[in-house]
Amino acid sequence: MTIPRILLISGSTRAASTNTAALRTIETNAGSDFETSWYDGLLDLPPFIPGTEPEPPAVEALHRQLAAADAVLFCTPEYAGMIPGSLKNLLEWTIGNADLSDKPVAYVNVAYEGRGEAAVATLRTVVGYAGAEIVEAACDRITVLQSDIGPDGLVSNPDARTRLNAAARALAEHVTRPAEPLTSVNLNNRVG
Repeated sequence: MTIPRILLISGSTRAASTNTAALRTIETNAGSDFETSWYDGLLDLPPFIPGTEPEPPAVEALHRQLAAADAVLFCTPEYAGMIPGSLKNLLEWTIGNADLSDKPVAYVNVAYEGRGEAAVATLRTVVGYAGAEIVEAACDRITVLQSDIGPDGLVSNPDARTRLNAAARALAEHVTRPAEPLTSVNLNNRVG
């Protein structure tokens, strides 16, 4: 059996972001049950313009990374009541190529309790339009404060680290689990 490959995508463009630190912590703690790769081209993507041909090199690179991934794990802040425009732009580039169609995705919300819900709702809506499969067992709210980030840029809070890794492992386990036959019950778990 091959080891599942999870693409980590932070919706933040800020270097000291708790969202990025959360995903970097998952990347550092990936074990033998899954591999991670990091998407770092958010700022390189041009604004989405439907029908752009040929697609810019940064967009082609995004398509390649998504194609190579078995699943995608997002962690994003909330700006102005939704996901940041740069992440929405990334997701718009995926629609025409169906990059996320039937691909397992999950998210971790690291915002302080009571915040970030609009970002999660927007992310769920957009990946739903993209045809992704949201893996509920791998989605979690795990508060990560700036004070939880160590000098190495990783989450130092042991409970948060454990839960972040559990979310990634749940996504990896979903990828390796044999497919269930489609029924009305599991069809309701698909978005879109």
